Amino acid sequence: MKYTFRSLRFFNYRLWATGAIISNTGTWMQRVAQDWLVLTVLTDNSAVAVGITTGLQFGPILVLAPLAGVISDRYSKRAVLMITQIAFGLTAAAVGILVLSGHAQLWQIYLAALLLGVITAIDSPARQTFVSEMVPLRDLPNAVGLNSASFNAARLIGPGVAGLLIAGIGIGWVFVINAATFAAVLVSLTRMRMDQLEIIERPARAKGTMRAGVRYVRNRPDIVLILVIVGMVGAFGLNFQMTTALIARVTFDRGAAEYGLLGSIMAVGSLAGALLAARRDNPRMRLVIGSALAFGVFSSVAALMPTYWTFAIALIPVGVTALTLVTAANSTVQMTVSPAMRGRVMALYMAIFMGTTPVGAPIVGWIGEAWGPRWTILFGGLVSIVTALGALYYLMRSKRIRIGYDSTARLRLALVPSKARLLEEAQQKLAAQQAQNDASSA
Repeated sequence: MKYTFRSLRFFNYRLWATGAIISNTGTWMQRVAQDWLVLTVLTDNSAVAVGITTGLQFGPILVLAPLAGVISDRYSKRAVLMITQIAFGLTAAAVGILVLSGHAQLWQIYLAALLLGVITAIDSPARQTFVSEMVPLRDLPNAVGLNSASFNAARLIGPGVAGLLIAGIGIGWVFVINAATFAAVLVSLTRMRMDQLEIIERPARAKGTMRAGVRYVRNRPDIVLILVIVGMVGAFGLNFQMTTALIARVTFDRGAAEYGLLGSIMAVGSLAGALLAARRDNPRMRLVIGSALAFGVFSSVAALMPTYWTFAIALIPVGVTALTLVTAANSTVQMTVSPAMRGRVMALYMAIFMGTTPVGAPIVGWIGEAWGPRWTILFGGLVSIVTALGALYYLMRSKRIRIGYDSTARLRLALVPSKARLLEEAQQKLAAQQAQNDASSA
């Protein structure tokens, strides 16, 4: 257990994790409230309207990803995060006031979702890569896993609390409470010990820095393959805030409390998956592909469950495999990129992972209305299975892959590094050797 939580020995990371779990809980509360507001108050159970809201919230990251990556690499991530937390809080407060005053309209929620999407586009790469400044590189997979654990511990609490609050005091107050939780992150950022933050090389101001990030990824087929997997699964398989709302409301005729409970039950599996991920030192491509395949299988099984409670229980392994996929992909990308490129690469990663939702959400919503709510999950499961098998086929046929077995007779997949990757590794080794020589001479 001590090994699982080893990143907490760093003061700055402890501070960050404390503020994050409070803010994440509020964020999950607002997600439930927002979908329930659109589904039951502003429309007559319209899956398309929920899909449009979700799409607007994640759409801007597709357009703003290159710029957000440059901002993350060029400016202080701590300062960027302070600005985004203030913006998040003000937006949530504004929606809460509209709902409480009885003046909320669907177009206003669409506009607020779009604004949240713009803020999220700037926030995501800075948030993802800021971890590398709080812990050494060797502890980065552990810190990424703990971040996911924090996010899903909040997911375990937030939806259930949101359901109770919606039933007890109304939807508007959930938005107001979420606005207040962003103060926790602001406090943690202002109290950090600056001398304990890792100094990351920042790119010089020059033309073409955004294009440089795209070229870097294009020359890394391993990263491209990960982006394809998380993009397909993210677009069609990870729309659970919408799909579980439809299942709860339409298929099983349940209310807000039962809908919130589904999110909490799924978070049990997600939290377990995140804690397991925190114990892995070196996530690999086979774990990314294997978890995508398992996620597709378990999602398909969950979609066919006959009762509310069997469906709820089936969401636990779905949560485990989903978080295994997300943390393995995130850690693999961050561990294998140049530090100076990390912000831009992670911006593209988050754009693919989160930004494909605007493409998938309306399609999934249409499938739910045309074929029934169960197909919203079953379709995503089938897409995930096909994607994982396609990725495995690509690796087996690619000249850039070596296939073999280790001493325990387990299948090993090793990517043959590109010339650009070999050159980068050689430069990193040369820089490390030069630094060591300088230290010896001093």
